[in-house]
Amino acid sequence: MKKAYFILVCSLCFSSFVYGQTITEVINQMDLDSLQLTLREFSGEQTTIVNGNEVTISSRVQSNNELAADYLFQKLDKLDHLNVVNQFINGEAGRRNIIATQLGKTNPDNIYIICAHYDSVAAYCADDNASGTATVLEIARILSTQCLDNTIVYALWDEEEIGLVGAGYYANQAAANNDNILGVLNIDMMGYDGNNDNNFDIDVRDVANSLEMKDDLISILNTPEYGFSLQVNVVNPGTSASDHSRFWNQGYSAVLVGESWETDDETPYYHSSGDTYNTLNFPYYHALSKLIMGYMVTKAGLVNVTNSVSQSGNVLTALQNGASYQWINIDTGTAILGETNQSFTPVMNGSYAVEITLGSCIETSNSFDFNSLSLETFKNTEIAFYPNPVKTNLVIENIGSFEELEIELYDINGKLILQESAIKIKTTLNLSALSNGVYFLKIKTNNKLQLSKIIKD
Repeated sequence: MKKAYFILVCSLCFSSFVYGQTITEVINQMDLDSLQLTLREFSGEQTTIVNGNEVTISSRVQSNNELAADYLFQKLDKLDHLNVVNQFINGEAGRRNIIATQLGKTNPDNIYIICAHYDSVAAYCADDNASGTATVLEIARILSTQCLDNTIVYALWDEEEIGLVGAGYYANQAAANNDNILGVLNIDMMGYDGNNDNNFDIDVRDVANSLEMKDDLISILNTPEYGFSLQVNVVNPGTSASDHSRFWNQGYSAVLVGESWETDDETPYYHSSGDTYNTLNFPYYHALSKLIMGYMVTKAGLVNVTNSVSQSGNVLTALQNGASYQWINIDTGTAILGETNQSFTPVMNGSYAVEITLGSCIETSNSFDFNSLSLETFKNTEIAFYPNPVKTNLVIENIGSFEELEIELYDINGKLILQESAIKIKTTLNLSALSNGVYFLKIKTNNKLQLSKIIKD
C-alpha cells in the first residue's frame, strides 16, 4: 500500500484547518497551478520526471506514446487508495488504457467513471486532450484523499484519435462483466474560450440515464454557493465522435463535457501542433474543471470522516473522535513512533499530519506547518556536518562557537538511536556500526534547531 506522506505542504497560520469535508471545499481544492503544471508537462512544453529520468513528452501520437502512458501511470500510482493498472487493448503491448479504481466504502458495485483520451494526432495538443487528461489527474489527486460511498474509476484512453478504440475496448469488457456503471463523464477539449463568453457544451442522448446526468450537471452549475458563471449549451442529440459514445453503444449512461463547438468557439488549432499551452483560456478552464469535480464528488458521496486538526498552544488535536490515529512527520516522510493518540505535542518545529482510521475508512489530513516553538534554524556559517554520504565518521563542526550542542540521530522510522551533548568545536560520531540507509540528524541549542537527512553508505 502506498503511503504518500510527502503531502503537498501549505503554510497555514490559522488555529485549525479542514481538508475536503464538504462538496464546496472539495471543489475549491481544484488547483489551477497544479493543472497548469500537468498541462505543460503532458503537452511536452516542459520537462518532467518519468521513471527517475528527466524527459520531454514530445509525442502522444498512438504509435509513439509509451512515455506519455508511463507518465500517467506514475502520477496515479503515487496516490493512496487507488488500484492502478495498464489495460492492454486486445492484450497487445504498446496499446493501453490507464485505469485507476477507488473502491467505494458503502456501495463498491456502484461505479462512476471520469475519463479523457490521452493520445493525440500532432505535437503538443494541449487542448486536445491534455486539458481533459490533466483534469482527470487533478480530480484523482484530490478525491483519493477522501473516503467515498461509491466507486470512482479514473480512466485515460488510448487510441481515441484512430477510432475510439481504447474506450470501446473498456466498454465492451465492462458490458461483458455486467459492471454496474451508473455514469460516464467524458472530457474532450475543455480549455479554449476564444470570445470569453464562458459557454460550454454538454453532449447527451436519451440513452439509459444520460439525460439525468445532464440535469445533475446543470443543477450543480446553478447551485449558488458553488459560484459558477459558466453558460451551458445542451446538445441533444450530442456528438458520437468521442469516447462517451462507446458507452452509449453498450446501454450505459454517459455525457461529454467540453468547450463550445455548438457556438463555433472551438480551438482554431484543432488537430495541429499549433494547439499549445498559451492558446488556452485558464480562468475558463479552471471553472470548467471545478464544475466537473462538483459532479464527481457529488456522485462519489463523501463518507463523514473529519480529517481536521486544531492547534492549542503546542498541542495538535485531530477533531475526529473515536478513531485510530497515526501522526506523521512530513519533513522526514515517516510515521512518528508511538504517536497514536488523538492529540500530539511536537518536540520540534516542522510539518505534521495525522492519518485517521475510522472503520474501513482511512484519511490523511493536510500537512500542518508547526512553528510554535519559536526556534530559528542554524545558518550555514554556524553549523557544518560532513561527509554526507558517510561511511564511518560523521564530523559536526560548531563554527558559531555555541556553548553546547544537543545532537540526536534518528532512523527512518523515527527511532532515536544516538544522543550526545557536544561542547567542542568538532564532534565526531562513529556510524560504522549502522546499517546503510537514510537517517535524520537533529542539532539543537536553546534557541536554534536543524533537522538534516544523512545517508549512510
